[in-house]
Amino acid sequence: MASPAHTGPTDALVVFGATGFTGELTAEYLARNAPADLRWALAGRNRQKLEAVRDRLAAIEPRCAELPLLHADADDPASLRAVTASAKAIITTVGPYIRFGEPLVAACAAEGTDYLDLTGEPEFVDRMYVAHHSRAVETGARIVHACGFDSIPPDLGAYFTVKQLPEGVPIRVEGFVSASGLPSGGTLDSALTAMSRARQTLSATRERRSAEPDFAGPRKVGSVKERPRREPRVGGWALPMPTIDPQIVRRSARALERYGPDFSYGHYFVVKHLPVALGVVGGLGGLFALSQLPPARRFILSKRASGEGPSAQQREQAWFKLRFIGEGGGERVLCEVTGGDPGYGETAKMLAEAALCLVRDELPESAGQVTTAVAMGDALLERLQRAGISFKVVEP
Repeated sequence: MASPAHTGPTDALVVFGATGFTGELTAEYLARNAPADLRWALAGRNRQKLEAVRDRLAAIEPRCAELPLLHADADDPASLRAVTASAKAIITTVGPYIRFGEPLVAACAAEGTDYLDLTGEPEFVDRMYVAHHSRAVETGARIVHACGFDSIPPDLGAYFTVKQLPEGVPIRVEGFVSASGLPSGGTLDSALTAMSRARQTLSATRERRSAEPDFAGPRKVGSVKERPRREPRVGGWALPMPTIDPQIVRRSARALERYGPDFSYGHYFVVKHLPVALGVVGGLGGLFALSQLPPARRFILSKRASGEGPSAQQREQAWFKLRFIGEGGGERVLCEVTGGDPGYGETAKMLAEAALCLVRDELPESAGQVTTAVAMGDALLERLQRAGISFKVVEP
């Protein structure tokens, strides 16, 4: 692995997309929690909007009045290269990533700059691996996707659970998600875009499989056969959850020997009552069908504009809980990850802490497209626990 190509300050951090809903929440978290000596900046294409965000941040922390404002436009690769050359790591909240994300990934891979995003779009992640992983390995850039509710709690929750079980044995883990909250316009746009591109997503998956080496070697990593069922240990009905999360968990397992010689993972959404479970299945099926029709997508998106999201009061009332049932070596463990508003408050916290982890902490050597468990592991676990996200063993 080569040394990073960028020549900017070793701890400089850039937030790209700070004028958006989640981007501003992330910047607010940094204003309150970043070390006083951290050099960081806001980047975007509209300077007036960036100045307005900086003014709001200065009301939280007066030092933020001096934050640099950098010009960066997803449609202007030269501007992105200029920003990445001056940074150690870049956070981006500009999605849908399949439409806007690749130029920044390409710039970070070329410059050796660490990259973090909030994508839950499997097609984007797979296409970025095929196009830019090799270059990022050469320059030392760490390309870390899914650094929010998708997919830090599942990825680090599974990692935490595995660590409670014996080493060197086959391990089976199932994750069960319970959550509340409302989507922002940007989140809704990303979800509908991903749903509307099922054929392209399958094609990207195949391309990645052809390009990706079998780095697990003789170790086996697979899926638990998922089916809807009543699961008393998590207090409800468990429905297979078609998100990017299980893919991220299994990629961590392929890269890390601690997951054992044979690892399998299943991922579920939990609802308490059967009629609600049936309604969720029907609702997701209907939303998927509507996402295939451009007029229907536009109508749904018109109900919540880009940059618009739940109020502070709504976020305050939101919560999430993931339970993990792990089995291996004749032992069983039940672990739990809990926090507040999953989509925004805690997602901004997770994204910001992951970035701080990359720029400040002593970490295992890694490069290219990597997961949070692979790139940050124990260091990020400790950060999130100090920040109020709980990882605990419920039943040994």
